[in-house]
Amino acid sequence: MGQAGCKGLYQSLFDYKTEKYVIAKNKKVGLLYRLLQVSILTYLVVWVFLVKKCYQDTDTSLQSSIITKVKGVTFTNTSELGERLWDVADYVIPPQGENVFFVITNLVVTPNQRQETCAESASVPDALCYEDSDCPPGEPVVAGNGVRTGRCLREGSAQKGTCEIFAWCPVETRSRPTLRGTQGQAGLSLSVKRAGPPEQAVLPVFRKPLLGEAKDFTVYIKNFIRFPKFNFSKTNVLDTTDRTFLKSCKFSPENPYCPIFRLGSVVSWTGSNFQEIAVQGGVIGIQIEWDCDLDKAPSECYPRYYFNRLDNRFSGNSISSGYNFRFAKYYRDAAGVEFRTLFKAYGIRFDVMVNGKAGKFNIIPTIINVGSGVALMGVGSFFCDLVLIYFIKKSHFYRDKKYEEVRDLEVLAQMAESSQQSVALDAAGLAEQPEVQDEGSAQKENGCVCGQLPQPARSGHQGNGKVSVEQLQNLQTAEA
Repeated sequence: MGQAGCKGLYQSLFDYKTEKYVIAKNKKVGLLYRLLQVSILTYLVVWVFLVKKCYQDTDTSLQSSIITKVKGVTFTNTSELGERLWDVADYVIPPQGENVFFVITNLVVTPNQRQETCAESASVPDALCYEDSDCPPGEPVVAGNGVRTGRCLREGSAQKGTCEIFAWCPVETRSRPTLRGTQGQAGLSLSVKRAGPPEQAVLPVFRKPLLGEAKDFTVYIKNFIRFPKFNFSKTNVLDTTDRTFLKSCKFSPENPYCPIFRLGSVVSWTGSNFQEIAVQGGVIGIQIEWDCDLDKAPSECYPRYYFNRLDNRFSGNSISSGYNFRFAKYYRDAAGVEFRTLFKAYGIRFDVMVNGKAGKFNIIPTIINVGSGVALMGVGSFFCDLVLIYFIKKSHFYRDKKYEEVRDLEVLAQMAESSQQSVALDAAGLAEQPEVQDEGSAQKENGCVCGQLPQPARSGHQGNGKVSVEQLQNLQTAEA
């Protein structure tokens, strides 16, 4: 039994399977097959070629350069700075015009700071003390403004005080200018709300930012791009010789080649309020996207702009809200002693980001996608075969028609020869037996005696194959 199984396994290694096409006259399966073909063809034409343009070779290695210029002026009048006109050199940081720039909208000003000793701010936890031993000299105050001198300064008869430090004194105030007049007029009256002594400093509530008129400032964003694979270059500015074009145009969906944006409009396009974000600052993302079909004219390749607020929107009282940093301007008095004015700047940071891709017809991706579509057609045939031979009522009938076992002619000849030999052996065995029969058991016709034929269903030869009628007739003729 084991040898027969191994022999059958060995012989099956040399079997070959080929497809047999059966035309099934079944309208339901035929309709299903055509629907699948139409669906696959629609997907291939509409989605793959028209929408995704998979017949093109693409380049996503975009090379880009950004130049920014902000324009606009405003006027303020504060007790710290006096009457002051703000232009682009005052409120734009950095001045180089890079892809990231910051526009100041609000300030905390600490004027006339000098390097001397003073009390640390009570809002710094590490500066609190009860006696001089709590302020070891030479050690910096953690998250503070200077270095301890060894003294604990207390106001009046208070038990708790703050350490004396050597720093830029006075330390930074916690007040911000609050506008109470109509901004934009000459001689504007502004007042500064102070929070009192350092130990009682609190952040006030502001109605307007210092530079609220910054919403009317404009930014010019010039973008140069290049797709190196196709050696294609483009800019987002209209190619014209008219020198007045950039002085009179403003960006709009109808005029995408005028990249001059009003700051208030940019903020509103993100869904934010300019006056709200200008008080404590924020981060705005300007995304320029290039999607160029180089099979069309170069004029069809133009930028698309998207605006988003990138910083998390916390509540107004959250310590994590806003965006700010500090910088100082240094001076010397008549005696040559250095002093400075410290600015804590709140404002809007703009991040200009560029991405894109270009596509152009290429025969290689076209052939690959067409071949994939043709291969996908086979899915329809496979699915309909499953339905035909497994899920309909007459599935066994279609299964028998689809799968048929065909043996080699040489194998069939061997089987026929084996059957003839076995029949001949049976006939020879019967001839050698003694002739014992009754008188009426034999019939004679024309001198020919017809003996009893051997039974074909013998155990010794049943498994060798079936004996055809033609083979039996040949056997009878041989016996005669």
